[in-house]
Amino acid sequence: MSRHRDHDAWRRPAARTLLVHCGWLAPPLGSLALTVLATGGEVPAGARVTLTVLTLSFAAVTLAGLIGWSRTRYRLTADAFTLHHGVLSRRCRTVPLHRVRSVDLTATVPQRLLGLTAVRIGTTGSGEGHGAVTLEAVTVPEAHRLRAALLEHARPGDAAGDTELSRIDWRWLRYAPFTFWVFGGVGVVAGTAYRVLDGMGIDPWRTAVVRDAFAAFGDRAWWLTAPMALAAVAALGSLGALAVYLENWWRYSAAWTDADTLTVRRGLLTTRSVALERDRLHGVLLREPLLLRAAGGASVAAVAGGLGDKEEAHRRGALLPPAPRDEALRVVAGALRTPTPPLDAVPLTPHPRAALRRRVVRGVLFAVLPGTVALLAAGLLHTPVLLTPVLLHAAWVYATAATAVTWLMARDAHRSLGHALRGPHLLVRAGTFSRDTLALERSAVIAWTFTTSPSARRAGLVTLTAAVAAGEHAYPVRDLAARDAVPLAVAALSGVLEEFLEPGPVRSAAHGTARRPA
Repeated sequence: MSRHRDHDAWRRPAARTLLVHCGWLAPPLGSLALTVLATGGEVPAGARVTLTVLTLSFAAVTLAGLIGWSRTRYRLTADAFTLHHGVLSRRCRTVPLHRVRSVDLTATVPQRLLGLTAVRIGTTGSGEGHGAVTLEAVTVPEAHRLRAALLEHARPGDAAGDTELSRIDWRWLRYAPFTFWVFGGVGVVAGTAYRVLDGMGIDPWRTAVVRDAFAAFGDRAWWLTAPMALAAVAALGSLGALAVYLENWWRYSAAWTDADTLTVRRGLLTTRSVALERDRLHGVLLREPLLLRAAGGASVAAVAGGLGDKEEAHRRGALLPPAPRDEALRVVAGALRTPTPPLDAVPLTPHPRAALRRRVVRGVLFAVLPGTVALLAAGLLHTPVLLTPVLLHAAWVYATAATAVTWLMARDAHRSLGHALRGPHLLVRAGTFSRDTLALERSAVIAWTFTTSPSARRAGLVTLTAAVAAGEHAYPVRDLAARDAVPLAVAALSGVLEEFLEPGPVRSAAHGTARRPA
């Protein structure tokens, strides 16, 4: 009897959470230290005002967090999980246990130091993040107790042994430099630093370090300094990419922890443990960005419900880091519970050549023409006569090179286009900067949307979009032949379009949406 009363008793987050909330005071203190270093010990008046505002703002956030902790309590009963929280507006969330679809544990660095973790409960209504319930900063044993109890009630039955899909192999680190963070990461860090300093009234271009660097590079020829600068950015970006890879995928493992739960654990500083229920896993996405594809690598993401909005689903649905493509295909097969990966098992139906022409035309209009026109205008209107021939020659060189690159990219994008039906899955592939291959459960489609434009209609093309209550919530089959769009939708999932079709042969659709009956 006492055990039952303890199970139903109201509880509060750990008192150590108060120290986590006090961590909000760290940003203004870090800003002060950065300002002192950048100015040599002299803090400008504008920076003092900014720091004062920051300190007061973060102090208010800290106080709100402390009050929020004192007003938070939760309870797990035999039928539901209930959470009371809120400062100005009190809220009570009650989640019936039969609606629980996932329980994820996430711990930031301060939380890990204090032995705490956050519990996020995904439900059948959390497709846009509104149905999810998050309990901040409970002790690790309490978090594991909650997850075990919630998943046991939500999915009763005998648990099977673990079936491991993949585990981190440090040889995969060679794929880290082939990700976005090589150059994009350097730009993000530089842009963030510039905005912080500029907000404090400090002009980064006038600091001694920046002036000395420009002076040193300015004394050398540009054909030497440009490659040196590019190599330096690539080196810094590669180190940053390695650091991001280690932070995201340290101690990574993916396994079926029982018959119905796919669990992915990863993270160095911020640890994550995401549990995906089998009934909510509606497919997988094989991602092959351009550089990673050239290196023979790929990554895998889940198409699953209960993961939140598009951005959150992208972050929480990752099943495999950049790794060899063979490993990615093995994870795809394991996640779909198929003996062989369906992505390479059948040839995909190619799309019409008109799709290639559309990509070439768009490349010329948006990549070739703007740069060429800008160089021609600068060459014809520039006052110094000596620079005019240089800019005119640069215009035709750019036009020639950009046209060749556009043709190659458009051709690769067209060759990537394809679709097929294999067993219970719809296979779709598209993209060149990131070639994505989707294996989607046909039964998960809840609506079809047919979209076209004046230029697409003239080319006889239609984009067919499958609406799914999971992942990114909409997956397009781009630039199909108009005559093939409706037959593909009917073959993929019967009972959705038939009532909208005229008797006789299946006809194509130019524009419209058909929803699955409730």
